[in-house]
Amino acid sequence: MKIRSISATPVNIPLRAPYRFSYGSTASLTKTMVEVLTEDGVVGLGECADGDRAAEVVAAGQRLIGLDLRAITTARNLIVPGMAYTPWGNVAAARRVFGGIEMAMWDARGKTEGVPLTLLLGGAVRDQIALTEYFSYRLPGVDPGESSPVEIARYCAAMVEAHGSPIFEGKVATVALSEEVTMLREIRAAIGHRDLRIDANGGYTLPIARRALRAFSPFDVSWFEEPCESYEEMAALRRHTDISFSSHRIDLSKAVALGAPDAIVTNLNELGGIAATVDFIKAADGFNLGFRFHSGETGVASAAYLQVSAAVEAVRDASQTLLRWYGDDVIEGGPLVPKAGVVKLPDGPGLGVTLDRTALARCHQRYLDEGAFPSGVAGLGYGGRFRKL
Repeated sequence: MKIRSISATPVNIPLRAPYRFSYGSTASLTKTMVEVLTEDGVVGLGECADGDRAAEVVAAGQRLIGLDLRAITTARNLIVPGMAYTPWGNVAAARRVFGGIEMAMWDARGKTEGVPLTLLLGGAVRDQIALTEYFSYRLPGVDPGESSPVEIARYCAAMVEAHGSPIFEGKVATVALSEEVTMLREIRAAIGHRDLRIDANGGYTLPIARRALRAFSPFDVSWFEEPCESYEEMAALRRHTDISFSSHRIDLSKAVALGAPDAIVTNLNELGGIAATVDFIKAADGFNLGFRFHSGETGVASAAYLQVSAAVEAVRDASQTLLRWYGDDVIEGGPLVPKAGVVKLPDGPGLGVTLDRTALARCHQRYLDEGAFPSGVAGLGYGGRFRKL
């Protein structure tokens, strides 16, 4: 079970229609696919979530040649600096790169031993993983998109009718607050009693977030992700609402001290891989801090977070997904498809999915043609702002 080589390929996963959020819009998701080849000819699959990390993955991977797949701690120590900050490197980037490699090491080990990742992590406690149904203003693409509150509400109603979706989560802080109030009113009417969650991606200032909370209060919102950017701002909002807050920022000690947010929502790269993420989830659970996975991975990393969610009892709530919006994927069979708010755990050893070489080449060419995270709007790059308040 020793590593022979490590390769990486940047890809773009196209969305059926570009969606809008507080940073702007995106038409494709840029990821780096990682392949770890063992001396026995087994290929493990991994993924880096934050764009093109291919050169960094290959460079880091050179340090792991000949290492046993099971030596996760040794591998981490060879790639990730053992301090929170160093002037001679980017610790966060190193964690993310290692996270993609480590995912592939787990997959290769599972394939070598003929067992799923859940078993390597101690066994499955659930075989169906709850996921949210997403909504947002979307620009025209393969799908026509949604450009008004009524169109978004109709989309949500269609998801209930076609797929039995029980939990809806979507973007705010993209248009005028008054229009967002109308949007939530229309969505609530369309979905009835079903769970409704919103995500501002830190797009509101504290005063605007207070106004938004008052304006949204009639619509029974259960979770509000990043109404503001900082934990301190979320703690200040706590006295104004009983809505639960979540954040992509990760600081367990601060969350415990401030009492906000109520849950962390992230991927398997940010903390430096599957082992570190499992450790964090269990530690957070000890302080009654929830954990969910966020949206936007290919079928490879999506399968990995489904496996982790199945194996770790503390991942109790529905994670996010954009899977229904994908126009392509790198795995055989194409994008995973939620039904009635769940996805069944993939069968097979390791992550349970197989790389589609033709699709990989197609998605890589799309990255070469489009660049990273294309906005889907002529003249507007990733990070361009639409939002009005």
